[in-house]
Amino acid sequence: MIDLYTFGTPNGKKVSIALEEMGLPYNVHTINIMKDEQFDPAFLKISPNNKIPAIVDHDTGLSLMESGAILYYLATKTGKFLPSDPHLHWQAIEWLNWQMGGFGPMLGQANHFLKFNPGKSDYAEKRYGDEARRLYGVLDKQLEGREYVAGEYSIADMAIWPWCARWQWQKINMDELPDVKRWYTKMAKRPAVIKAYNVPTEAEIPLP
Repeated sequence: MIDLYTFGTPNGKKVSIALEEMGLPYNVHTINIMKDEQFDPAFLKISPNNKIPAIVDHDTGLSLMESGAILYYLATKTGKFLPSDPHLHWQAIEWLNWQMGGFGPMLGQANHFLKFNPGKSDYAEKRYGDEARRLYGVLDKQLEGREYVAGEYSIADMAIWPWCARWQWQKINMDELPDVKRWYTKMAKRPAVIKAYNVPTEAEIPLP
C-alpha cells in the first residue's frame, strides 16, 4: 500500500494519474498548501523540501518526494509506462526531465503572473507568457506524427499533461497547437486520468 501526500496542483495530479494507470492501491492524505500544512513537522520528515507530492511505499518502507523521482520509481516498481525499446525509453526519460526542468517551472511562473497577479509586472507577464508559448510550441512539434510524447504512453505524458490542463491560466490558444490539442484531448478521455484528476478533491477537466 502507498500513502500519497498531495494537493490539487499539476505536480500532485501527475502522481495520482500514475497510481491509477498502474492500478496500485493507495491512500490519499491531503496537504493543504493554502493553509501551510506542508510545513508540518510530520510532513517534513517525508518531504524535507516541504513540497507536495510525496509518497510512502509500505511495501518497501521507502519514502520519496519530487514528482519526477516518484514517477520513475513507480514505473520501475511496476514495470509499466516506460518503453522497453531503449530509444523510446530514454526519450520518455528525456521528456520527463523536460517537464521537470522547464515546462512545469516556467508554466508555474506564467500562472503566477498571468492568472493570479495580472497587471503587477509587464516584464514578468511578457517573459513568462512568451516562454510558455515557446514551450508549448516545442511540445507541439514533438507530438507531430506521434500518438504520445515518447511514441507510446509513458510517465512523460503523465508528467506533462496536468500542466497543460491549465492552458487557460497561461493564455494559450490550443487551436494554434493542433498536435497538443489532439494529444491533450485523448489524454483527458482516459478513465484513469479522469479518476485521478479528482484527487484529492473533485475537479472538472477543462476541455479545449
